[in-house]
Amino acid sequence: QVQLVESGGGLVQPGGSLRLSCAASRSIFSIYAMGWYRQAPGKQRELVAGIFSGGLTNYADSVKGRFTISRDNAKNTVYLQMNNLKPEDTAVYYCKATAENDYWGQGTQVTVSS
Repeated sequence: QVQLVESGGGLVQPGGSLRLSCAASRSIFSIYAMGWYRQAPGKQRELVAGIFSGGLTNYADSVKGRFTISRDNAKNTVYLQMNNLKPEDTAVYYCKATAENDYWGQGTQVTVSS
C-alpha cells in the first residue's frame, strides 16, 4: 500500500510558477514509476510527466520545456516544477505511484488565470 498526498496547488497568473509536491507513505526508492496526471473539466485525465526508478523522465508535449519532474528519495517525495504556466494548464493535478498496484493521490487544484 502507498498513500499519496499532493500539495502546492493554487491560483497563479499566466506566466507564473508553482511547485507541486507528492509525499508518499513509504519509501519511493523501489517504486517502479511515479507520475503527475491532470484532469480538466470535461476532459479525460492525461499524463503530464513521469519519472522511473532509474531516473528516466518523460513529459507530455504540451509541457516540455516548462515543467520538470524530480524525486527526492530521502523525503519520499516527488515534485513537479511548473513554469510559464498557461490558462490551459488549469486542472486538478494527481500524483500516481506504480508499484505492486497503481495508487493515486486525492488531487490538488491548479488554476491559471488573470
